[in-house]
Amino acid sequence: MRISTFLIFVFAISINASFAQSDSLKLDLKQAEVLFLKNNFDLLAGNYQIDQAKAQVITAKLFDNPELEYENLFYNHETKKFLQTSYEFGQYAGSISQLIKLAGKRNKNIKLAQTGVKLVELEYFDLMRTLKFELRNTFYKAYFAAQSVKVYEDQVKSTESLLKAYDLQLKAGNVALKDVIRIKSLMIGLKAEQANLLNDLEDHYKDLKLLCGLEPNTSLLLTIPSNENKNVAINQITYANLLDSARTNRADLKLAKTDLEYNELNLKLQKAMAIPDVEISLAYDLKGNYPEKYTGIGLKIPIPLFNRNQGEIKKAKVGIDAATSNIKKQELILSNEVFNSYHTAIRNEKLLTEIDPSFNGDFNKLINGLIKNFRERNISLIEFLDLYESYKENILQINNLQFERMSAREELNYVTGTNIFK
Repeated sequence: MRISTFLIFVFAISINASFAQSDSLKLDLKQAEVLFLKNNFDLLAGNYQIDQAKAQVITAKLFDNPELEYENLFYNHETKKFLQTSYEFGQYAGSISQLIKLAGKRNKNIKLAQTGVKLVELEYFDLMRTLKFELRNTFYKAYFAAQSVKVYEDQVKSTESLLKAYDLQLKAGNVALKDVIRIKSLMIGLKAEQANLLNDLEDHYKDLKLLCGLEPNTSLLLTIPSNENKNVAINQITYANLLDSARTNRADLKLAKTDLEYNELNLKLQKAMAIPDVEISLAYDLKGNYPEKYTGIGLKIPIPLFNRNQGEIKKAKVGIDAATSNIKKQELILSNEVFNSYHTAIRNEKLLTEIDPSFNGDFNKLINGLIKNFRERNISLIEFLDLYESYKENILQINNLQFERMSAREELNYVTGTNIFK
């Protein structure tokens, strides 16, 4: 009886021991999103691409520069002099010309460039949608993995204390060697599982730091507000409403539709390019023409005999067909993603609500009950450890189910392009 009391005392002390924590960056999901929007390098690169596309609009608005041409007598063999410009002994000629684009090419180029800006912006928003889902999903994955690590920390510490106590009792001849071996086997398994889980957790932290632009040596302490799970109920949302939201808000679908618009504008431009442009010029010639001091006006226009831009027009038409097909593809992908994510979320929600909330109660309260049964010899050491192991496995499963629930909600945000669940 004294042996059991001694072991129980050691075990209970280890369970209630507090763990010192080093200074960490305390981070909730909203703070992580602020860092993400501020520091994510992929988003910063996307902003630069938008600026580049806007610069293309400036280029499209510019008129062609006039061209100035000048020719001067280089060497007069009669006077033995260079570069003479006088009427008696020199000669020079000059002209200025301006290209005038016809068929509205300039305006069509401007509209095409402006649509190009819309394309890049939609690509940016779709990138943000994807990265934001990755951020939030990784945050929850890391948070619940950290909760599972705590379960292992508690159990490893408790088992280590129990093992030390049993080693002392083994030396005193009060316990059997098989009991010590059983505890050592449990310890090895716990530490191996804990190491694997810690490796996964470090990978999640690494991904989170990259998304938020944090230094690798930053220690993270993730938190979720107590009202985080008190959100919109899945059963209050219909599939039809989710599908409508996706069709209205999904950047990738808007991107596909804008790509069709871009190709239609490009076709108009390429047809306009088949119409020749006109170049008007003014010229002056001192003595090399008739009459002397000649002034003239010129008009130059290519004859569209062979090249009528047939290839680019054909390519633009093919681009329209491809863009139309891509819209249908995106609509099908969208509806399938919404359907799948909606039913996955319902299934995960239902599974978690079926679990008795009291099961995931206070850890110490449950252990105290096990200790009481162990003290009263209602259960053996092996049964005690097995029950403890069973409790650990169930807690890990509940953590995983909670993550799956939050991940499914985030996926609904992702596939609808909205913030239904904030």
